[in-house]
Amino acid sequence: MTITPPMAPTQAQALATSLDLRALPAAFYNNPYPVYAWLRAHEPVRRMPDGSYFLTRYADLVAVYRDAQSFSSDKKVEFTPKYGESSPLLVHHTTSLVFNDPPLHTRVRKLIMGALTRRAIADMEPGLVTLVDGLLDAIETRGGGDLIEDFASAIPVEIIGNLLGVPHADRAPLRGWSLAILGALEPKLTPEQEALGNQSVTDFTAYLRELVRERRAHPGDPEHDVLTRLIQGEQAGEQLSETELLQNCVFILNAGHETTTNLIGNALVALQEWPDEKAALLQRMAAAGHDAAALEAVMTLAVDEFLRFESSNQLGNRRAVKACEVGGVPLEPGALVTLCIGAANRDPAQFANPDVLDLARENNRHLAFGFGIHQCAGLSLARLEGRIAIGRFLQRFPAYRLTASPQRGGRARFRGFLHAPFATA
Repeated sequence: MTITPPMAPTQAQALATSLDLRALPAAFYNNPYPVYAWLRAHEPVRRMPDGSYFLTRYADLVAVYRDAQSFSSDKKVEFTPKYGESSPLLVHHTTSLVFNDPPLHTRVRKLIMGALTRRAIADMEPGLVTLVDGLLDAIETRGGGDLIEDFASAIPVEIIGNLLGVPHADRAPLRGWSLAILGALEPKLTPEQEALGNQSVTDFTAYLRELVRERRAHPGDPEHDVLTRLIQGEQAGEQLSETELLQNCVFILNAGHETTTNLIGNALVALQEWPDEKAALLQRMAAAGHDAAALEAVMTLAVDEFLRFESSNQLGNRRAVKACEVGGVPLEPGALVTLCIGAANRDPAQFANPDVLDLARENNRHLAFGFGIHQCAGLSLARLEGRIAIGRFLQRFPAYRLTASPQRGGRARFRGFLHAPFATA
């Protein structure tokens, strides 16, 4: 079964030289990496049709990530004409952690990180194992299912729901809200996508207002409950407005849901394309036996390679706040820059044999979690979820197989699958 179709060099060049993120063909969504490779070699800082710049080299992305004085994450200038003044999507995406600079970014990140300490994450592992095993039990009873709907997407929704203290009975809409809000980040939107994104922000924040009201009256444990910590942080002087509080709760769900779902789904599909790597990983897992530390080491290397090879988040953005230079190309003040994480993570200047999945790869300094002050606050939690979910799935179903071609999500920014039907043997 061909999952990632090959692309002829002539087609890759043609797509690269005409690349417009607002008008991408199906071939790009299926396999963007040959296009990225051509750009890295020939136009690593490409001027796009809309006047922005598209970066594909690892070193250039790191340089931009490091230079927070020259490059801003604030997206108000770009998002206002895209979403419209005062729209729910504009309010959300210009208030959340990822699209802001200090001091708001610093305040919110500090509060979130306070609930994601090493001890707090370690305390989550037993509950995560129980959750994963329960999903696997249900899959075993049916003899298969869908890797995304029945497994990958169910895990982060529960984990983030626990972090925010969302009652189990209220979690059904969370995935749909997340997909709609993050889908609105795509370079080009249909009116239907925009309307659904706005409605999802409205519905989610309305729900959160009630949840915040209840949590103020009955606080949870701030060592594990992010929402309680954000509220109590207000009382301790880390003042967040009501809008900042609500929109960053929306962000926490979105950030933890989409990327982790893609990590798990991408990994289990990739192993079907790379059977030798799957066999080698199973051998290393078997050799680790009941040595928890050894198994963790094996799976940590594997998870980081999955993240590098098929980065859940493919694109990032910055805006030049002053005249500067990247990759030898001068940028004017206000220039918009797209950081192609998917391309940087396959840069041969940084990674040996970058188009090969090597689940024992060491010194894997990938950029799937970003870099610098905006590095993902939940990276340790994402690694834990990936390690437990993928590892226990393989231990339970080492001979699983896809029963139909998986369906990609059809998005440029977030790379993953919507469906991947499979059988356990």
